[in-house]
Amino acid sequence: MSTPPAPVPLPTDLTTLANVRAWLNAPTIDNSDAMLQRLLSAASVFAQTWMNRNIPIADYTERYTGTGSDTLALANYPIQSVASVTIRDWTVQPSPDGIRSGYVYDDRFLYLIGLPGPALGPFNGAPNVFPKFPPRAIGITYTAGYETVPPDIEQAVLELIALKWSDRSHFGQSSKSVGGEVVSYITADMPRGVATLLGNYKKVIPV
Repeated sequence: MSTPPAPVPLPTDLTTLANVRAWLNAPTIDNSDAMLQRLLSAASVFAQTWMNRNIPIADYTERYTGTGSDTLALANYPIQSVASVTIRDWTVQPSPDGIRSGYVYDDRFLYLIGLPGPALGPFNGAPNVFPKFPPRAIGITYTAGYETVPPDIEQAVLELIALKWSDRSHFGQSSKSVGGEVVSYITADMPRGVATLLGNYKKVIPV
């Protein structure tokens, strides 16, 4: 009898198989690792889709249309580092001190500072802004996300997994009679408490 391959975690996973087993209080379920890992990965993707953002730290290379201001919100956050910024293929250097010309950033936004018109290179328009034209003329390479998944997000995913794991025995049922009593099941996409935990991280402003 061949041994099934070990389940493979994905970079998008928001918890671990060991933590799932501990939460389910089921460290010895036979031949369930592959199913639990699949459920773990699916719940992680569902949570991040609902939050409209990625959580684990990753590298991104993206193009943006400018805002016409000195501020640009990046799609993924918290921003950990910025490797390069280009505007219409002209490279913007990081500001050496947060005062002199260049770009700076915080955990959410990229800023242009101290760039008079000529310093922005060979293009027209207002100085010191991310230009709106042409579209997608701004290129950003950066690293963003959490090195460690926040505990409340991980807890929300564990509760989602536990709900779906228990739902295997009554899939599609909203209630059933047990010993003369009616037992009701949760049929929503996720419990209200899970939505509350994830809602703290939901990106509500499109970028």
